[in-house]
Amino acid sequence: MADKYIRVQKKFCLRRIPTGEELLHDPSLNKGTAFTDVERDALGLRGLLPPVVVDIERQLVRIMENFKRKPNDLEKFIQMAGLQDRNETLFYRFIMDNIVELMPIIYTPVVGQACQKYGHILRRSRGIYLSANDKGHMRDILRNWRTTETRVIVVTDGERILGLGDLGANGMGIPVGKLSLYTACSGVDPQVCLPITIDVGTNNQVLLDDPLYIGVKEKRLRGDAYDEIIDEFVWAVQDVFPRCVIQWEDFANLNAFRVLDKYRDQVCSFNDDIQGTAGVTLSGIYSSMRITGGTLKDQKIVFLGGGSAAVGISNLIVSAMIAEGLSEEDAKRRCWMVDSKGLVVKSRLESLQPHKLGFAHEHEFLTDLLSVINDLKPTALIGVSGQPQAFSEEIVKAMAEINERPLIFALSNPTSKAECTAEQAYTWSGGRAIYASGSPFDPLEIDGKKFVPGQGNNAYVFPGVGLGVISCGATRVTDEMFFEAAKTLAKQVTEEELKDGCVYPPLTKIREVSAAIAAAVAEVAYKRGLATVERPDNMLEFMNDQMYWPVYPTYA
Repeated sequence: MADKYIRVQKKFCLRRIPTGEELLHDPSLNKGTAFTDVERDALGLRGLLPPVVVDIERQLVRIMENFKRKPNDLEKFIQMAGLQDRNETLFYRFIMDNIVELMPIIYTPVVGQACQKYGHILRRSRGIYLSANDKGHMRDILRNWRTTETRVIVVTDGERILGLGDLGANGMGIPVGKLSLYTACSGVDPQVCLPITIDVGTNNQVLLDDPLYIGVKEKRLRGDAYDEIIDEFVWAVQDVFPRCVIQWEDFANLNAFRVLDKYRDQVCSFNDDIQGTAGVTLSGIYSSMRITGGTLKDQKIVFLGGGSAAVGISNLIVSAMIAEGLSEEDAKRRCWMVDSKGLVVKSRLESLQPHKLGFAHEHEFLTDLLSVINDLKPTALIGVSGQPQAFSEEIVKAMAEINERPLIFALSNPTSKAECTAEQAYTWSGGRAIYASGSPFDPLEIDGKKFVPGQGNNAYVFPGVGLGVISCGATRVTDEMFFEAAKTLAKQVTEEELKDGCVYPPLTKIREVSAAIAAAVAEVAYKRGLATVERPDNMLEFMNDQMYWPVYPTYA
């Protein structure tokens, strides 16, 4: 069939339209039973579909009916993956119409369960897999992708998936899920998104023994061999997708900081676990200050955990405190870490990993969290440890004795790894805790008072940052962008939401939030000379105009 025009939201593009079964098997073009009679005749679809034309609204009814019939969340995840594989427009419309119910399914916490079973539930491969065996050929493999117009890559090596550890190639569920959020939350066109897994082996013996494991059955590469693989990948991306931002995702601590620091000033890239987590957490603290009446520079923060998230959050908080007038030394003294061995202090310097050194303070070494809280008297306790129930009743009560409104952020994912639940934090603190978690907890009522737990989900930050970066053609992603994203996100929380104890806006506002963050990020790019697109007259309007909306194309 000859080339035809597709009309989508007043934009025209010339693209060859497949016909017949080929069209029905293209998820980016398929409309299923929504193809009109005229389109069915023109595109060779007559007889390949049931005779009744069904519009998208009725298709959504069918999808929801089947969704609610599924017996558990993993089956719902599988249903959503199947929908994405056959009808992309319907998939994103369904998510956007039901974002609160569906985000936990397509991302945390259910995506963690899906990754653990990825080889067993695999239906259709998505994205690109690179392995050590592909060394020297990565450019050619990347060119196998359907387009060179890719603008966002989310890549993992699968070593630290959420709080679940080394899942190897099964970690592909994370890039796929994150990119779904890029589209659903900030309107980045799915056609410019590419999930990638770099398979450098796994040290998870359960996976190595699993006959259905989808990855290379070898122990993980380390040292120079690993670095060479990552380096070839980075520069292959620059050749094949030169306008692309790389989001590093779920790399273990021993590689996460090294990789970020090596490439952050060379290519357009960022690490969501370090910088995205920092942005959403700082935003939650800013919102909390609107409840407590304090200022950021007056806070003393204890982190349970000393990995990439804790250090990333601390670094951004330090930058924010410096902006409020503190010296770097004084700002760092407001951030303390408790790792698996105890308080991070200078007497431990010889045994500390490099990323912790900047937050090793002069202090007596304390081995348990309760002793640290009683001694340091922090205003905020942030859990990024992956240790479930680590915030005991005794610990929460200690925070409540020290503070009228203690900040208790249990950010570890998935839900099973949360340091405490929302109900525990509110109950043990007498309803005075300001609580946020990484995975969602339902609103609840205690002693007649309503509480709405905040979800410190990176989805509030990274999609907006990505939209801002690619829309202005930024050549780098900077920490300042995440600082501005945090401030912008905090401003989206209303006084009514704060009264219920919620320090983040509702997910139903996520596109509005993402557009505001994208505009703030782009402003930084223009101010610092990093943008390559001509500056628009109205930045917020420009970001809204860039957004993809799941509307069926009209074939004419």
